[in-house]
Amino acid sequence: MSSPSPAEIAADRLRDAAATGIPCEPVRDLLRADDSAAGYAAQEINTRRALSAGRRLIGRKIGLTSRAVQAQLGVSEPDYGMLFADMAIADGEEIDIGRLLQPKIEGEIAFRLKSDLPDPDITPSELSAAIDCAFAALEVVDSRVAGWDIRLADTIADNASSGLFVLGSTPCRLDSFDHRLCGMVLERRGEPVSVGAGAACLGNPLTATLWLARRMATVARPLKAGDIILSGALGPMVAVQPGDHFELRVNGVGSVRTSFSRRTN
Repeated sequence: MSSPSPAEIAADRLRDAAATGIPCEPVRDLLRADDSAAGYAAQEINTRRALSAGRRLIGRKIGLTSRAVQAQLGVSEPDYGMLFADMAIADGEEIDIGRLLQPKIEGEIAFRLKSDLPDPDITPSELSAAIDCAFAALEVVDSRVAGWDIRLADTIADNASSGLFVLGSTPCRLDSFDHRLCGMVLERRGEPVSVGAGAACLGNPLTATLWLARRMATVARPLKAGDIILSGALGPMVAVQPGDHFELRVNGVGSVRTSFSRRTN
């Protein structure tokens, strides 16, 4: 029997951390810290495991859309992760904080597709025509790596540091808001804790989504009608504490709310 590859060992380490609720050491000791290909290889292993276990793939998330974060990690493009049906939380629903290891939250714009996107050379106009609607969205990011001690390969292997997500209840048309200039405010218990705008997401959330659509077609996991796309953060992410209540408002798009349960002994 052949020895497991570094990607398989990394995938096992992250899977075990998720299963036990105990954060693990970084996986960059197995995968070079800046090796995105190795990170995606580990991510794909756990994606296939999830699908084999019956989890449903319903979309993607885009990470590293902030130029400042890209500079911090020494990269020049975003990354992506998988969205499964069991990661979706209803607007206003309380989240069991015990489902998460080290949660943080950020405000985004999400898109839902009405058409498949199979072509790696999809154009911006084709992308716009394929989008059914947009939502205000909260992404609850999480890390299986202890202390969020991550580099590029760590976060990619860890499904782009995904956790859960919440979509607003009211979808809006793509032409009903300014994608680049729409303002965002995220409040915790009524106090603003993160502000931003569409331009913070690679200059425009549609630019990030176009990158994703092309990349997904290239790696043979093309986006499909009905898929949800979390297009990337519009402002800084915020640490979550038990008992927190958050509300996100995005100009022209709408609002979305969630809260987190208190830990019990």
